[in-house]
Amino acid sequence: MNNTLLELKNISYKYKNNLILNKVNLKINSGEKIALLGKSGSGKTTLISVLNGTIKPTHGEVKLFNKSFDELDRKKKRKITTIWQDLRLIEDLSAEQNVNCGLLAENNFYFALKNLLNISSFKKAHKYMQLCRLHNSTYDKNIRKLSGGQKQRVAIARSLIQGADILLADEPFNNLDPKLITIIKNLLLENVDKNNTKKSPKTILVALHRLDLLNDFDKVLGIRDGKIIFNIRRNNLKKLHLDKIY
Repeated sequence: MNNTLLELKNISYKYKNNLILNKVNLKINSGEKIALLGKSGSGKTTLISVLNGTIKPTHGEVKLFNKSFDELDRKKKRKITTIWQDLRLIEDLSAEQNVNCGLLAENNFYFALKNLLNISSFKKAHKYMQLCRLHNSTYDKNIRKLSGGQKQRVAIARSLIQGADILLADEPFNNLDPKLITIIKNLLLENVDKNNTKKSPKTILVALHRLDLLNDFDKVLGIRDGKIIFNIRRNNLKKLHLDKIY
């Protein structure tokens, strides 16, 4: 049985005549926890943007659930959720409104209007904010009034509330202190809590720059100059692999 959820087939991407991704082939299978390593400028963010459909490749095909990405409707595409490095929060909204934005794909215009008018239910949003260790004093605060670490966790809560099948994350531990990094990492990697309540997608790919965070991932991708240099089990990662990408 084919358990591949997301696939890149011979993907290349050019921007202003610069080749950012070069003939990338990749399969992400159900349940995999993948760490993506590479220097700044190696193509990590662009790879994530191609995987979630934000960027259309210059060449090659992206397949989600064994169908071409271009053939899928908006609801199917929302089965991928992304934590962006630049967060992409809406500064005119409160923290809880931003988290609720993760629900917009599953709801209609009336829900969106209620969200903006601050009269929709925030019960579910608060649950995910609590999982991200956000204090209730932050719930109704404008995003501009939050610290960098609080904004980071709002963005994570917004992504998790979406209930997607695949999570892509670009440096999601930025702005977090060591204790919070451990909490958020466990939140992302352990997709159910002790009450068997789903917290995060069971299939994830996370771009990292800290090697000490690799524990609990089962696969590691290395990228350099837009090429996948290695795609191996974490337990097989050696210094010689890292020397090829750093």
